[in-house]
This record gives sequence, structure tokens and C-alpha cells, in this order.
Amino acid sequence: MNPLLHDAALRASVYLAGLPERAVRPGADAVARLAELDQPLPEQPQSAEAVLRQLDELGSPATMANAGGRFFGFVVGGALPVTVAANWLATAWDQNAANPAGAPAAAAFELAALRWLRELLDLPHDVAGAFVTGTTMGNLCGLAAARHAVLERAGWNVEADGLFGAPPITVVVGEEAHPTLFKALGLLGLGRRRVVTVPVDGQGRMRAERLPRLSGPSIVCAQAGNVNTGAFDPFTELCAQARHDGAWVHVDGAFGLWAQASPALRHLCAGANEADSWAVDAHKWLNVPYDCGLAFVRDADALRAAMSVAAAYLPPGGVWTASDFTPELSRRARGVDVWAALSTLGRAGVAALVERCCTHARAFEQGLRDAGFEVLNEVVLNQVLVRFGDAPATRALVERLQADGSCWCGLTQWQGQVAMRISVSSWATTEADVRQSLAAIGRLAGSLAP
Repeated sequence: MNPLLHDAALRASVYLAGLPERAVRPGADAVARLAELDQPLPEQPQSAEAVLRQLDELGSPATMANAGGRFFGFVVGGALPVTVAANWLATAWDQNAANPAGAPAAAAFELAALRWLRELLDLPHDVAGAFVTGTTMGNLCGLAAARHAVLERAGWNVEADGLFGAPPITVVVGEEAHPTLFKALGLLGLGRRRVVTVPVDGQGRMRAERLPRLSGPSIVCAQAGNVNTGAFDPFTELCAQARHDGAWVHVDGAFGLWAQASPALRHLCAGANEADSWAVDAHKWLNVPYDCGLAFVRDADALRAAMSVAAAYLPPGGVWTASDFTPELSRRARGVDVWAALSTLGRAGVAALVERCCTHARAFEQGLRDAGFEVLNEVVLNQVLVRFGDAPATRALVERLQADGSCWCGLTQWQGQVAMRISVSSWATTEADVRQSLAAIGRLAGSLAP
């Protein structure tokens, strides 16, 4: 056995085992010690054992414990143990998953995982799938395919001729669209501000009756799971009008699309499978290690046209090649982690994971309401927005809670109101974690009372 790898596995195991007992936020002393990294590049080699020891001693105490059960910020899931192990093994393989000729095992596992994901997320069986870093790149892939398709219908080859002189594309978004969607639009030259914005209701859902009639090249961007409220856009109505008007519908489903995996929750996604492209994170609710996202596109040729690469040294076409569907030519075998998660959990296990997180969110809602605090959203999924009196009091409570370390929740603004956001996304969260977190919130809120 390689002693260095054995040491790394032991250190990682000790780190994970200690998460339930430690504060979620790293201590100030641990963060301050990171300044020790501000050193010149070593002139001479060092032992690998010493480097690994320094990495653990400086890095591990200074991490946010988001792999544990009491981190409720940023819709960040933990990593299932089997996916950590699979990730280690896939890293040891060191495969470039771009092309099956150079990485046959990686390609096979990714194809199997994509097939299972189509079934689990109730997507058409023939949609093209691609593993990317996260939903930001998933949005970019879906919108790049959309850009190709709507301009091709207008007689324009955007990959060959660019956007200079191209027919204009109308992009429609909701008022509560996620910032990463606008980032993708900017990267694609479609403009972060050159959008038509549709009003939303009090939960952040696009008001379908306010969707304008569209003509010419058009893309409608909908959302499965508002990042603050967890709400879902009315996909059935939006897709029906978009189809009538010849527009492409893209769904940003970073975490909300996983509701499709639950018989109890899939009604929230009604009509989402009528869209043309979808983006979703696996490092959120599937709880695989960072980074892992997915893009799915109904028109495989459109995605391939937007993303394909050719060179004399690359193997000829004829077989499925991941780099024809993703921005990268070089990337790790992300699909191995996903295959391991799906193979271990099965359909029932994924549904149970999602439903358990939502049950915890409702327990947070009930506990906060019982304590007299104001919950601002309809808790339909895993997101809870709560206010503790006015904005200064809410900010102060969030700051104290983060410093306390019992749990970690984030600060947000929702339709003009400052609120604390609780996102329950981790397999590791238990009922005891919820009770401990509610107790800490109540204790700290009491300390703020005049």
C-alpha cells in the first residue's frame, strides 16, 4: 500500500468523523494561521509526507464544515461517503473524460449515469447530456444550444459567423432569475441587461399571463427552485406559449429539478419536461463532491454544434464523445461520482434524501413560527426565509449565529426585506441537527431582545 495515500485517507476520515462535534464556522485562530502560507516558493523539494501534514494541519481546521449536518448556507449539499470514495478512486485513475478513446471506463460510467439521470429527472430519453462544473456552466451550455438553434432557424450560423450582424435574439427572464443565468448570458454575448423581464408573484414565480408574445429568435428562461423561496415557475403555461411562438425554453433547475425524483414533490415540476434544455447541480441535492453539474438539451445536434471540437490528433467521430457536448476538452471524470451515488441510493434512496431535507425545512418553519418569528415564504421545498423583527435585528442575529458556530445560515434580501435563509440540502442533516440549530437561533435571538 502507498503510505502517502493511506495517510491521506486516514486524515480525511478523521476530519469527517470530527464534523458533528466542531463548530460549523472555522475559528478565528485557524483562519489566521492560513497567513503562514504567505511564503516564497521553496527552492528545494520537500517530502510529500511533510506537505500533506501541513495541508491537513493548516487547511482542515480552517474549513467551513459544510460536509456536516448543520450547514444551511448557499444550497450546498454534503458529499455522500460512497461518492467521496468514488472520487478518490477516479482521481487515482487520472482519466481525461473528454474522449472515450483515451478514457473508456470514464465514458462508460458517465453514459450509464446520464441514462439513469434522464429517467430519474423525467426527461425525454433521447436528450443529450453533459457533465460540467455546475449550473453556471449548465446554463451556458443550454443557452449556447438555444442560441445556435434559434439563429439557425433564421438562417444564421453563429458558431461560424459570430453575433456581429446576426438577427437579434429576444431573451426573456423572470424578475427573480438567478445571477448565474445572467453570467451565462453575458459570456455568450447575449447581454446581461438586454433581456425582457417578466414580473413575479410574492413567491418569485413568473407570472405566465405577463409573458409577452414573441416573434423571431427568442429564448425563455424559467426556473425550478427559486434560490430564496424554493418556488417553481409555471412551466406548463410558459412552455405552451413559447412553443406556439417558436421560442426555446431553458430551465435553470440547479437544485429544484431534483423534485422530479420524488413522487411526493414532482408536481412542483409539472410541465418542466416540456422545455428544450435544463441545467442542474449534482453537488447540491445528489450530494456528490464538488464540482459536478449537468446540462441536458432536447436537440442533441444543437448542443453538439455549439460545443464540438475537431483536431487532426483527436480520434474521428462516430461514437459518443463528451467533449462534443461540453465547453472543456480536458476535465475530470465527474460522472463516476454520480454513478456511485445513483447506484448506491437507487431511485427510492434519492427520493428519500430529497424528501428528508424538505421535511427538515418544514420542521425549521414550524419551530421558527412557534417561537414567534416571521417566516416569509411558503415552504414548498427546502428553503426557509425568516425575519427577526427589523433589518438591523435580522442582520445582527445572522452575524451572531454564524460566529456562534452551532449552525451556519446566510443573509439575503427578498423583495425588499432583509431575511435569514435556511437551505437544507445535506444527506447528513438529522432531526437532532434541526433541534440544535433551532435552539441556537432562539438563544441568540433572546440575547438581542431590548
